[in-house]
Amino acid sequence: MKKLTACLMGLVMVLGLAACSSENPTNSPASGSSQPQSASAAASDETSAASDSGSAEAPASNTGKTLVVYYSATGNTEEAAGYIAEATGGDLFELEPADPYTDDDLNYGDEDSRVVYEHDNPEARDVELVADTVDNWAEYDRVFIGYPIWWGIAAWPVDDFIEANDFTGKTIIPFCTSASSGLGQSGELLAEMAGTGNWLEGHRFSSGVSQADVQEWLDGLDF
Repeated sequence: MKKLTACLMGLVMVLGLAACSSENPTNSPASGSSQPQSASAAASDETSAASDSGSAEAPASNTGKTLVVYYSATGNTEEAAGYIAEATGGDLFELEPADPYTDDDLNYGDEDSRVVYEHDNPEARDVELVADTVDNWAEYDRVFIGYPIWWGIAAWPVDDFIEANDFTGKTIIPFCTSASSGLGQSGELLAEMAGTGNWLEGHRFSSGVSQADVQEWLDGLDF
């Protein structure tokens, strides 16, 4: 009887050990999967962080910058150019003749003045500029070009700038100032001289140009 009892107790112990042994593999995968799950979560966090970082980054601008180029004989075109640059956030670039015009040079009523001589002798209109190219020209997508009207056309000191630059891929908007003359074909002639670029119809401002006049014109432009 004692022997039978001992055998039964031994059998119970064997079965108990077998049961314990069969639970460990079940716990093992649970324990083992915790590391990959953690790594997966970390990878997920990194992806999420990268995604969040990407979404927080400002999208690249494809509008480019605005440049306002101008030649001003008496200050009127300079004033208009300043208003345009302020309204558009553009950069200003003044065209300065290497041999500046004096008040006497600009006396249209004097047949012996420089400007009258240049008008009567087109070969003399090749006016050298202090600078005819702009740093970082490729960054500008939109270029305003301003000038006074001389005898119905753009004042010729702007010609050197037009001929010296490639306007491919740029939108160009001419503007002018005059006491009475209109824009005429000045913009079209400059576009023909340039041979490149998307030239929009220009605008003429009176000599007493105001900021309100400029803003009204800009508001009506379709870029």
